[in-house]
Amino acid sequence: MKDEKPEKREESPWVMVARYSEIGFMIPAAVIVGYLLGLLADYLLHTHWMYLFGIVFGAVAGFVSMIRRALQASAEEDKNEKDGGNDGR
Repeated sequence: MKDEKPEKREESPWVMVARYSEIGFMIPAAVIVGYLLGLLADYLLHTHWMYLFGIVFGAVAGFVSMIRRALQASAEEDKNEKDGGNDGR
């Protein structure tokens, strides 16, 4: 009984839209957070250049997160194709 796998449900189109639209918001959100943290560091350390470091760091973090999410989605699609595309060969 424990070896039985639960049936896979079809994902709703809205779930897929939400998942893929999340990728488009990652980079801008990361850049804004980096900018704000850089401004905070500028204020606390009495400098005028840390916000630039925050913007660059946020952009890099956003791209890394986007690439991870895209690879994860691609791996899930490949797995679903393997499981569902078995035609008995």
